[in-house]
Amino acid sequence: MIQKGFTLIELVITVAIVAILASVALPLNELVVQRAKEQDLRRALREIREGIDAYKEASEAGRIQKKVGESGYPRRLEELVAGVEDQKSARREKIYFLRRLPPDPFGEPWGRRSYSSPPEDPREGDDVFDVYSRAPGNGINGRPYREW
Repeated sequence: MIQKGFTLIELVITVAIVAILASVALPLNELVVQRAKEQDLRRALREIREGIDAYKEASEAGRIQKKVGESGYPRRLEELVAGVEDQKSARREKIYFLRRLPPDPFGEPWGRRSYSSPPEDPREGDDVFDVYSRAPGNGINGRPYREW
């Protein structure tokens, strides 16, 4: 009579192989998640910066009311979403620059740099010239997130 089944050694070897494969897959999964967050960060930064640049262009074109001495950049990021009155429109319709303010994928609030602050020491001020991530750590490329 022939008995079919697995021996204890075969089961131990199979479990060991599965454990090795799982230990290799886990770091790869973490890398994939980090890469996806970094792509989202790049996309969000690009979207906000394009909105800020469009606001500045509209300001320079006279479509947004600007006081003497102001830089022409938005005072708050929220103005890009809430919209501003178009000074060249007869009905004073609003101009919108973003549909929504994208969140930082790392869960931190956006850092805001005013026009008057230097790039190496960004500080908030009377306007929003640029945004940066406040997420701690470095990206896969080795650069700190706040320098992106």
